[in-house]
Amino acid sequence: MGINEIVNQANVDGWIARHRAHYLQDGTAAHLWDSAEVGGPGPVPTLLLTTVGRRSGNTSIMPLIYGEFDGTFVVIASKGGTDHHPGWFHNLLEQETVGVQVADRVFQATARVATGEERAQIWERMSVIYPPYDDYQKRTTREIPVVVLTPAP
Repeated sequence: MGINEIVNQANVDGWIARHRAHYLQDGTAAHLWDSAEVGGPGPVPTLLLTTVGRRSGNTSIMPLIYGEFDGTFVVIASKGGTDHHPGWFHNLLEQETVGVQVADRVFQATARVATGEERAQIWERMSVIYPPYDDYQKRTTREIPVVVLTPAP
């Protein structure tokens, strides 16, 4: 089974699905996810990102590791270092706003992709939160997107 299949299976009935279900039941308890479950460094902060499928029109809710910088939230579109962007990333590029849940706080946000020096600075900070991001980037030729989520007023 390749990395794409592993990631897709985790979304359906693996650790992603379990974490999403836990978060939807109790966002405060599920906010910190123990990434050691998949070989990560231990507890990391997570949020839920809600997008609408650009083709299907279906709602998608993804738990993602995040950082908070200057009043914004940042997520990495890594998909484990596969050669393709995750579906949620393609979806948010087609939307004016996305849904976000951080612990028990639920809000709408605008999304944009960081570039240049801003991307480099954020990537450095996010790789401190979750060091495997650096390995993911080495695994693929695509530049893994850094997404900035700004809460709507």
